[in-house]
Formats: sequence, C-alpha cells, structure tokens
Amino acid sequence: MPTLLRIDGYCVQIFTDDHLPAHVHVFARGCELVVNLNCSEQYVVIRENDGFKNREIRDILTIVQANRLQLCESWEEIHGDL
Repeated sequence: MPTLLRIDGYCVQIFTDDHLPAHVHVFARGCELVVNLNCSEQYVVIRENDGFKNREIRDILTIVQANRLQLCESWEEIHGDL
C-alpha cells in the first residue's frame, strides 16, 4: 500500500489490492478515514470513519480535496481504472 502523502501527522494511502470507487485511506493515531475521491466530480466524500473527531475530519477532507487530482492520477496508475 503506497503512502502518497504525509501531512500534519496524517498518512494518506491507496491499497494496491483495493476496489472501486477510487478512494484513499487516511491514518493517524490508530484512527482511519476512508475518503471517496469522486475523480469525475468536484468534491471528495467521506465513506467510513473509525475514530477521527469532527475537526480532524475537516482537516483531512481539506488535505484530500487539495490533492484530489494527484490522488486520482495515483489511483489510475495503481489500478488502471477510475
């Protein structure tokens, strides 16, 4: 599972054996947030949260949204489809 970003203590990863829709897993302090990238749309969307607080979720969504195009390109490189 390649780590694509490390920002503000968050680790953003795409699993190499994962499934559609395109999404990332964000980890920190034993918590995990799964965010759908919605590559053909404009905004990312939370799919699952395991332990992050609302403020952290807002921070993570800001990070993922700001890097969405790069993350979508990485998904396509890894999985070959969007």
